[in-house]
Amino acid sequence: MSIKIIILLTGIFFYFTLPLSAQKEKESSLFQIARVKYSGGGDWYNDPTGDVNMLKFLQQNTNIKVNPVYKYVDLSSDNLFMYPVLFLTGHGNVNFSTQEARNLRAYLENGGFLYIDDDYGLDQYIRKEMKNVFPEQEFVELPFNHGIYNIHFKFTNGLPKIHKHDDGLPQGFGLFSNKRLCVFYSFESNLGDGWVDSDVYKDPEERRQAALKMGTNIFVWALTH
Repeated sequence: MSIKIIILLTGIFFYFTLPLSAQKEKESSLFQIARVKYSGGGDWYNDPTGDVNMLKFLQQNTNIKVNPVYKYVDLSSDNLFMYPVLFLTGHGNVNFSTQEARNLRAYLENGGFLYIDDDYGLDQYIRKEMKNVFPEQEFVELPFNHGIYNIHFKFTNGLPKIHKHDDGLPQGFGLFSNKRLCVFYSFESNLGDGWVDSDVYKDPEERRQAALKMGTNIFVWALTH
């Protein structure tokens, strides 16, 4: 299963190095993200336009060629190994079965990357479930000088604040596999809401751009590390 991830990541690397004329790949070789489907009652499926808009922005602002289609994946399925990056969001409860936690750990330890965005109310649940995935780790807050905040667009003060929530400062946390950042978790920021169609939340365009730019940083970091 790790070979699949290596092949996908190698293909994405070539998007950064090959001329545009050589980047005409079949759909299966284009970069895609998959939304994590989970049980427990949380709305893992909310705001699907955000995933598509984020992929389109990524293609417009980098050399990464994408398949801008909403996809989701069940952690109990080996299909998750088809995607170099997973995206998990929602409000409320999250529950991973023992098999799902085991699969997710195998995915992350073999080169995969998970981005988690707290859409409000997720924090206490996702921390508990990720502890089942990596019982030997706690989330570590990343410093503002971490490369994920400046790899493509510059965010000298860390994550942008997109939605108010509890009016706390936005924080970015990580989990690691062999010193590689394999999970990035945004709290009190809610980038995902800034990715959706502009008429959904009617956020100022400046705020939407900040969310899309930080999302670009996350995915570029995932694909180059």
